[in-house]
Amino acid sequence: MRVVAAAEIDGALTFDTLVDALADAFRGDVVVPARHHHEIEREPAAATLLLMPAWTGAATAAGHVGVKVVSVFPANGARGLPSVTGTYLLMDGETGAPRAALDGARLTLWRTAAASALAARFLAREDCARMVMVGAGALAPFLIRAHLSQRPLREVALWNHRPERAEALAAELAREGLPVRAAADLEAAVREADLVSCATLSTEPVVKGSWLRRGAHLDLVGAFNLQMREADDEAVRRAVVHVDTPAALTEGGEVALALKAGVVPETHVAGTLFDLCRGRSKGRQGAGEITLFKSVGTALEDLAAAVLVWRSLGG
Repeated sequence: MRVVAAAEIDGALTFDTLVDALADAFRGDVVVPARHHHEIEREPAAATLLLMPAWTGAATAAGHVGVKVVSVFPANGARGLPSVTGTYLLMDGETGAPRAALDGARLTLWRTAAASALAARFLAREDCARMVMVGAGALAPFLIRAHLSQRPLREVALWNHRPERAEALAAELAREGLPVRAAADLEAAVREADLVSCATLSTEPVVKGSWLRRGAHLDLVGAFNLQMREADDEAVRRAVVHVDTPAALTEGGEVALALKAGVVPETHVAGTLFDLCRGRSKGRQGAGEITLFKSVGTALEDLAAAVLVWRSLGG
């Protein structure tokens, strides 16, 4: 069994190929059971073990089985250790033999950003020129690169609630030749943006629907539970909404909260990534339409990304 570190994943993947692989997976025959969630009694805070399995269908040639194992130990911060760690185990689909153990955190960054870029392929205007990246955490550079792979963005404004972090990351990405600058005024940046991507841990809306210009696409990644949100109800109400999977209707942030509060009916959600990739939803219908994509993640994306890494490494 091969151990694949973060640097090898970075060398094996490009967003062009990964977005295509995710599109194929959402069109294909992949089984995704419910995520397993286990609480582990620990002091001073309980830990969590998450298991996220998926496998290709029996009719798929050269199939694979995979599972992402994630541990969340909140007390690790006091020890100077990351609180969230993960590993992805990829197995042969015919024999179950283990093929590779991949860095789960790195794989998640790649597949999460690629899912947003896949949605933007259907929902963002083809002539998108200006992007705003809200948040300067680990996902931000991946989301920026992913969206740059799908749309002809000329400028990316990067905003963070700690401005010094936005300035440092913007300078780092600019040195790589990416068209990124730090933004101090989020409202002004959003009002000019064709694409707004959010990846924060905010519990209060940071983007208001009234700021979105006609034709804008809003990509919401960060809010993964019902105590978090990055955009307000007005953003959901104004937009044609798509989600990655039906789980987003109950699990994460803005769409689930708007549905729960009765701000919009469930029929307001136009479809999922499955619907977009399989042609059941037509995506953007006009240049002036405001669109919104909400993701909560799915093991299907992990499997597709892991298989692409494995094949890129000669597996």
